[in-house]
Amino acid sequence: MYSEEFYRVALTLMEGFGPATMKKMLRLAGSAANVFVKKDLWMSQVRKRGKAALVLSISDALRRRVDEELRLMDRNGVRQCFYLDGDYPYRLKSCADGPLAFYYQGARDFNAPRMLAVVGTREATEYGRSAVRKVLSELGDADVATVSGLAYGIDTEAHSRSLEYGLRTLAVMGCGLGTVYPSQNRRLAAQIVEQGGSLVSEYSYQTQPDRLNFPRRNRIVAGMVDAVLVAETAEKGGSIITAHIAQSYNRDVFAIPGSIFDSHFEGCHALIRKNIAAMVTSGADLLEMMNWEPHAMGVQTSLFVELTDEEQQVIDLIRASGSTPIDALSEALPDFSPSKLAGLLLGLELKDVIECRPGKIYSLTMTSVGSSRRHLTDRP
Repeated sequence: MYSEEFYRVALTLMEGFGPATMKKMLRLAGSAANVFVKKDLWMSQVRKRGKAALVLSISDALRRRVDEELRLMDRNGVRQCFYLDGDYPYRLKSCADGPLAFYYQGARDFNAPRMLAVVGTREATEYGRSAVRKVLSELGDADVATVSGLAYGIDTEAHSRSLEYGLRTLAVMGCGLGTVYPSQNRRLAAQIVEQGGSLVSEYSYQTQPDRLNFPRRNRIVAGMVDAVLVAETAEKGGSIITAHIAQSYNRDVFAIPGSIFDSHFEGCHALIRKNIAAMVTSGADLLEMMNWEPHAMGVQTSLFVELTDEEQQVIDLIRASGSTPIDALSEALPDFSPSKLAGLLLGLELKDVIECRPGKIYSLTMTSVGSSRRHLTDRP
């Protein structure tokens, strides 16, 4: 029998099953090792059971691949963040097509309270670069972490300015961590790790850049964050794909406007025109729309509201963290279906106990600050 780490890497290298099926197997089995050695825990509840039994085995070829991957990881300071880990990104965990695992170098902190993706064209204009600098320079006091793709143009500007302005930044790569693409960004990649950020990839260490990998990595960029800022893009391209993925994940999308005569911004204008993205012209705009600015606490008044036990569970979770994204609530309340949780949240909003802020982040209203078992009241 191999180690749990061995089985985890083995699962990421196997083909024939989508992430949703793999995640179901893991939830039923409880560990990667059990997926292989205790198939009775999940087999009866997964389709194509015969195929699963046949495929999920450790062949000599797979064993050699896993051993080589583990060797490269150990030599190069690469670690894996797995779906069952407690610190797997909770935002990404709510995405059905999120990766089973990903590899990373640098800090293992993927659940910062405020995360913003900055994406855009590889052929960035000076206006687009200046716009990124302006927005990011105004986020320094808001403790925002940025995410981008380490590509030419806007991605490079986003990572570079984040480092300059003291923002932690994560680079999601479309190749293995053994290759920095483009090669001109090797120093930038090293600086990201040195200054407390991370390099992230779902691909094995030696995977080379491939044009099909980059659209796939966009779902990770969109899934890891609260909001996506499209800084500059034509009407077609990876940034438009990322914006639409983010919208499908219920993330907030923002876009920077440009000249109506400049084709480099046609994509931004289309996103705004179609109400997919809100227009921003400064970091202050973004902070206000995301409600990321500090809020002064007012005078609290008593409020007596009848709460069910299920509503009380939701309230307790929101109170514990101050403000809670819906993804985190869903993760913490696995027995509540999405529709049931949505109904509870709507009911609490109608009772004026909670409020929904941009990014589907829930917090208690100003008047609801303490509670008994079934009544919401003030506490001294």
